[in-house]
Amino acid sequence: MRDFQQTIEAVQLNCHIADARHAREMTMCNYLLGMRELYIWEHEFPPSYPLVKADLSSWLVQREAYWEEMEELDYRTIPIAGREYDPFDIVSINSVLEPHGLVYGGGLGRWCKPHFFLGQLVRSEKRHGLTVRVSGCEYARDITASPAALREGAVFLRIDALQRWLSEKVEIWSVHQADGALKASLDCYGEQGDIATLLPRMAEQESETLILHEVGEALAEPMLGPAWRDMIMSFGSRRSIVLARSIRDNLADCLSTLPELINSDRACSLHFYFSNLDGLRRSLFPRLVAAYAHWCESGDISRLQATIEAGAKHWQWAAQHLLSTWQQDTASAQAAIDNWVENHGPLSL
Repeated sequence: MRDFQQTIEAVQLNCHIADARHAREMTMCNYLLGMRELYIWEHEFPPSYPLVKADLSSWLVQREAYWEEMEELDYRTIPIAGREYDPFDIVSINSVLEPHGLVYGGGLGRWCKPHFFLGQLVRSEKRHGLTVRVSGCEYARDITASPAALREGAVFLRIDALQRWLSEKVEIWSVHQADGALKASLDCYGEQGDIATLLPRMAEQESETLILHEVGEALAEPMLGPAWRDMIMSFGSRRSIVLARSIRDNLADCLSTLPELINSDRACSLHFYFSNLDGLRRSLFPRLVAAYAHWCESGDISRLQATIEAGAKHWQWAAQHLLSTWQQDTASAQAAIDNWVENHGPLSL
């Protein structure tokens, strides 16, 4: 594509601006992990490559100093083949890039932080009325590379980001090799094999799990309506945002992810799903955790299926209850919803 390097530079500049404005809003742990991953990506190191601590520290200092210069800049339009595009106009940009085997992502993520990336388009397909764009090698990205996202009626699945995320999880687990869902998943995939072959195999299988979750998000949208997004945007408390997102995630997984994993008999992916069920999503759904343990011990999946069916109804109710509470009195709802984070009450299942 003509002037492709200019396109890359514009997208990467916007990534730097977004990071300069928002990266340090992350928790310290997530910030350091994100910077480490960004460093590995920029230097094109393979998974499990032994890093030199002094080199990483020096790069981090230089990057933070560079961000100081970027923080006040405006996001740049994206030049493509002689035209300029708004960086958030992903529909128009992808209509131009797709014939060239490229894919672009731009939108607001958690805490309203903008995220951008530009990558190689591996394939594009239709699923449940959604366009699924799968990317491989990435030419530009920011500190947070979410493996999957739903944007403007399209699912963006980033294989490169997924493999890096999987590599990090396996690396952390390998220190203590604790029993649990992740060990069960790795055993299922054949953890004793070469890490270079394990990660691509896991990424290929777990990419379907991520797509199923985004399909579930799309199925949940008409149930919740546009007011759901207005509610989240109005929240001033991160705790309230986490609660709302956890309820919606559980709804999406009961609508799509978990039923499809069971129907397709994907035991490895089921174990992997539960290895990532953590935080408020997990504490809100103890019945699901117990049903998973029962399946692991007995091999009987009927209890898990029944729990998922009940969950689909419950989480739709919980989401609507949260929304109606906010709509009835937006001024006082914040305090009540924050309290629900500490005392799950009728929201949990």
